[in-house]
Amino acid sequence: MAQALRARKSVSTSRPTPAAFLQAYEAAAESGATSVVSIHLSSRMSGTFESAELAARDSSIPVHAVDSRQVGIATGFAVLTAAELAASDADAEQVAHSARVRAGATTSLFYVDTLEYLRRGGRIGAAAAWVGGALAVKPLLRIHEGEVSSLEKVRTSARALGRLADLAVEACGARAVDVGVAHLANSDAADQLAASLTERLEPNLAGRSVWCGEVGAALGAHVGPGMVAVCVSPRPVH
Repeated sequence: MAQALRARKSVSTSRPTPAAFLQAYEAAAESGATSVVSIHLSSRMSGTFESAELAARDSSIPVHAVDSRQVGIATGFAVLTAAELAASDADAEQVAHSARVRAGATTSLFYVDTLEYLRRGGRIGAAAAWVGGALAVKPLLRIHEGEVSSLEKVRTSARALGRLADLAVEACGARAVDVGVAHLANSDAADQLAASLTERLEPNLAGRSVWCGEVGAALGAHVGPGMVAVCVSPRPVH
């Protein structure tokens, strides 16, 4: 993915069709499921949630479609919480609610080498005002109200990494949290950030590790090589 983007090859993404979702829902029903909680990335950045909702209307079992208003790791943390609650025999509405609450409490921050990839894919959201003026800076961005929003501008990648760490620590406060770091073709910077947060957030993590990995192609197509993100998600209180 990163090589294709650097070579300026045409890269695009498309949402799953309602038919694909319906097939998945019916497969769950055939396996014995009595309801489905279907959790997805922000509807403001993808039509995936809409496809899920359309399929839910034709499903033979109740489907609770959840718009996480997040992407990537943040949506993943919401899914993990939902799965944990589902395993305790909670009903589907409780499970869906738990996913929304976890996603809503999560902070997602990232920086990119250029806003060009977000602009090309139409995912730039409220940060659009920075296009054309961010050539000599590293834009710090966040997911706010389900879309990309501008946060700060810094001059260097090193400074961006430092600010991401500081902002992540601020977002944690004194709470128990899960933390994830993601990147595209920037593993050294991501590893450095994860190590820093592991040390600084030791009391908040209580022995849990900071997840660190590369984003998939669907996200990578819109952020571009060099992106580093951090996600801070307060752990649910049961």
